[in-house]
Amino acid sequence: MTFEEAHKELEEIVAKLEAGQAPLDEMTALWKRGEELYAFCRTQLDAAQGRIEELAKGAAQGDEILPGA
Repeated sequence: MTFEEAHKELEEIVAKLEAGQAPLDEMTALWKRGEELYAFCRTQLDAAQGRIEELAKGAAQGDEILPGA
């Protein structure tokens, strides 16, 4: 699953929960899935932030940034 797919599914879950029209069991399952997707997205964002910080640090030190590195 990509970040974009997880984010889209999470947005759909939030919309369903906000509508409040699902049975309690379904809402509980949606909440659980939403937490899983949030954790996945957070991990992806943290990893991307780490890569960006490494690139910025390398650029500040004058390192050459190679495409695809």
